[in-house]
This record gives sequence, structure tokens and C-alpha cells, in this order.
Amino acid sequence: MEKTLTTGLALFLALCVAIPQAGGCKEGGNAENKSSSRSSDTKAGRCSYTFIVPQQKLTGALCLNTQSAATNYSEVAALRVELKRQQEQLEKLRGHLEQEGALAMEVRTLRKESISMNSRIAQLYAQLLHEVINKKDQALEQQRVENLLLNATTQALQVSSNYRELEKKYGALTSMMSSQNQFIARLEKQCQCRDSTQSSLVLTEAPKSQSILHPNYSSEVNEMTNDVQRDQSAPPPQQANAGRVHSLPTTTPSAPTDPPFISFPVTKTPGPWRDCQHVQESGETTSGIYLLHLQSANRLLQAWCEQSRAQGGWTVIQRRQDGSVNFFRTWEQYKQGFGNLDGEYWLGLEHLYWLTKQAQYKLRVALEDWQGRQVFAEYDSFHLEPESDWYRLRLGQYHGNAGDSLSWHNNKAFTTLDRDKDSYTGNCAHYQKGGWWYHMCAHSNLNGVWYRGGHYRSRYQDGVYWAEFHGGSYSLKRVSMMIKPT
Repeated sequence: MEKTLTTGLALFLALCVAIPQAGGCKEGGNAENKSSSRSSDTKAGRCSYTFIVPQQKLTGALCLNTQSAATNYSEVAALRVELKRQQEQLEKLRGHLEQEGALAMEVRTLRKESISMNSRIAQLYAQLLHEVINKKDQALEQQRVENLLLNATTQALQVSSNYRELEKKYGALTSMMSSQNQFIARLEKQCQCRDSTQSSLVLTEAPKSQSILHPNYSSEVNEMTNDVQRDQSAPPPQQANAGRVHSLPTTTPSAPTDPPFISFPVTKTPGPWRDCQHVQESGETTSGIYLLHLQSANRLLQAWCEQSRAQGGWTVIQRRQDGSVNFFRTWEQYKQGFGNLDGEYWLGLEHLYWLTKQAQYKLRVALEDWQGRQVFAEYDSFHLEPESDWYRLRLGQYHGNAGDSLSWHNNKAFTTLDRDKDSYTGNCAHYQKGGWWYHMCAHSNLNGVWYRGGHYRSRYQDGVYWAEFHGGSYSLKRVSMMIKPT
């Protein structure tokens, strides 16, 4: 019996431990006492359940209160720590998941950009391929044009060679005409010193007098070799009036049938003169062609003397005004001179060298545009070195209102189509279409191509320009270079 009770109590205690605040009660006696005892115990709150156990010897209620059993706080704390740790791990996992999600989004964005870049690269590659094909076609076209240009250059050289042969023949004819002109000039000077009766006598006996004067001046005439060349584009000199020298008769067998293109104005003094200032000092105030005698070289030449501008006394060494003369010439032509003394001409480097050895000269460059504006540039000293130094330019200080476009060429050698003495890798004379003291290449090009109207279109800057006056793409209407003793 006791074993049975012990077993029941053990089961009851197990249930009470599983269910807190649960209790059991055992009542003895009759049923009424059981009923009253159950209600009173329930009201008192001491027992939550009432178990009927086998009848025991014990009397009275048997109760078990489970509130005395203490809760295991250490296990609860451990559980809370574990729960907190798991929550922290969960937060870490959530952070890692967010980071991986951001990385995944970035990877997707990079993939889209990569696809776009690949498409752009393919487009650029196609464009580059197209450009390469075009460049190849252009290179072929350029090669074809270069071949055409080479052929044209060969033909031009051949024509130039033929032209030089014609120039030599023309030079010989001009030399003969110039020689005859010198004899006629001497006769005119003698005629001016006599009265009209004596003058008519001299004219009737001109062949005899000429034969007497010829030996005396043959040495000077032989030294003159084509001092000033006449351009073939100039009109033939058939329009001679009665006052000109070439109307005098002559019976020289070798004299040309056509009269020479150069004439002399009627002068007060016989001449020849040292330079145009000497002409002015002799009382001549009319601009025109005068015979000069270079004392430093015992050489005769003809030049235009400008007596009406800038106090006069200027010897004109270069002039451009209508494009009638081609200035794209060879070295020998620039050395001896060419053109029309009463129009466009170049005096000649050799003559200019000997002329500037006589005294200290200054240079005046007169310019005029197509609107009629006139400016000038003066340099207080000007002379050339000899041909052995390629007629190197020596200039002094500038003053004027045209701007200084010639000092850049100071101390530079003269360059022509057939003699390249400039500092450029190519030949500046070829690009600028003239002869000049080129550097790399030009700030002024007064011997270039004469373009009508001012502004011109050309592959190169080859017009008659002065860079400080309208720039290199403006071809001036009139230019002239003049020298005068200081």
C-alpha cells in the first residue's frame, strides 16, 4: 500500500513540476466532506487539481505546493545568450546578403555597360576601317596627281630650257641694240653742245663721226652685257617720236632694223651720271631714263630716276605696276636685270652691287594697294655683298608707315628657281614664284606674281605682298624699290 502511495506521489510531483502553480489535494471521509473540502481548497488557491488516491490510513487532506521549486535562471541566461548570438549571426548574414545583392546589381550594370562598350567599339572599328579605305583611295589619288605634276614639271623644265635658249638669242640682239643706242646717245650729246647749223652738219656726217668715236668707246661697250633685259610681253618699240635719239640715222652694217626700246630725255648736261641724285644735282628735275656710269666698276647702265617723289634723286631698282613682266626668272637674269625701264623691271643684282659700292645708300620701298592707299618703308642703309656671297642683303634701321617686312630678310642670300640659298628645306623661290632674299620663306615678296584686285587665291603665298601691309594673301597694285645716297 505504501508502495502504491509513493508511486502516485511521484507521478503527481512530475505533473506539478511540468505545470507551475499546480497542486493536489487528498480528502478522507465521506463524499460530503470531500465536496466541501474541494471547494474550500479551491477558493483558498492552494490546490489547482484534486486527485483521488486510494484510501489510505492517513486522514485529512494531502497537498503539494510546487511554488517552492526555484526556476533555473542559469539555463535561461544561457538560452538568452545563445538567442542573442544567433540574432547577431542572423544580422551578419543579412548584411552579407545585402552586400552580395549590391555586388550582383553592380555586376549586372557592368555587364550592360560592357555590352554597350562592345557595341561602340564595333562601331568605331567599322568607322576606322572606312576611314582607312578612304585614306588609301586618297593616297592613290595623290600619287596619281603627283605623277601628273612630275610630268608637268618635266615639261616645264623642257620649256624653260627652250626659253633660256631664246633668252640668250634675245640678249645678244638686245646687246647689239644697246651698243648702237650708246653711240646715238654720244652723238646727241655732241649735237646739244653746238648751234643748229653745226648740229645739222653733224647729223649729215653721222656715219663718219661714228666710225671715229667707235674705237674710243668700244672697251666700255664690250663690258656691257645685257644690262637691262626687255620682257617679251612688252609692246614693240615702234612708236618713236621725232624728239627721241633713235631717230638719228646710222649706217652701221650690224645695227638692228628695229629701233631700241630705251630712250633718253633731253637733258641740260651731257652725263653720264653717277646715280640719280647726281642727275638731280646737275639740274635735271624730270623723272625718266638716264644713263649712269658706275665709277667703281667703270660700267654703264640705264635706270629710271624718280625726281617727283620724296624730294627726288631716287634710283629705281625695282618696279611692279601692271603684271606685264614675268619675274619668275633664273639667277643669271636676276643678276643682269630684265624688264622695261619705263614699266616693270629689275635693275640687276650685279649692277646693284657696284652701284651701292659708290657711297652709303638708303632704301625706300613705296607701296600702293588697290584702294589707292600709299605707304612707304625706309631703311637708313642698304647694300649687297658680291656674287661670291650670293648678293647677301645688308639693311639698316627701319622707319616709315608700311610696317617692317624686310628686316626679317636681312643678312640673307638671294635665291632664285635655279639657285636655292634660303634656310627652308625646299626652294622658297619655287613656292613664291620669284627671286628674293628668302629666309623661311618670306615676310615680303615684291618679285612674286602680280594678281589683279588685291586678295588672291593660290596654293602658296606667291603674290606681290608686304606682310605688315594687308598680309601675305593680298597682292599689291604698285610697288617700287628706290635707293639714294644718305
